[in-house]
Amino acid sequence: MSGTLYDSDYNRWINQTVQQLKKGQFDDVDWNNLIEELEDMGKSNRRALMSLLTRLLEHLLKLSYWESEKQRSGNHWASEIVNFRAQIQQRLEDSPSLRPELEKIYPKAYNVATKSVSKLFSLSIDANISLKQALDDDWFPPF
Repeated sequence: MSGTLYDSDYNRWINQTVQQLKKGQFDDVDWNNLIEELEDMGKSNRRALMSLLTRLLEHLLKLSYWESEKQRSGNHWASEIVNFRAQIQQRLEDSPSLRPELEKIYPKAYNVATKSVSKLFSLSIDANISLKQALDDDWFPPF
């Protein structure tokens, strides 16, 4: 069998790496793959934050624009908004250094959400939802 433990059994590689670090067996650690994994974790956290923010904005835009479904689905969308806000807040509590990332990714998330929701209506959406409003637990578009 060729390759490394990292390539053949990822979970076992993780467990072995943790044990090596705990025991101070630093010469045995697969540093290249460990560094790559740590870098990927940071990227994954940013991607997850982008996804949650985009979904949050989509639901806020639905509440703002989707009149024909608002009566039937408005409470569900509001519930989802609460859920997305809580997930974003949890990520920020776990990793406060992600907070500045929100301002960086907000324009992209807003653009994606606007395009996505506008496809539901076949119309141009001209909404102004600020990052502060989006994250404010007490703010909802009228519904």
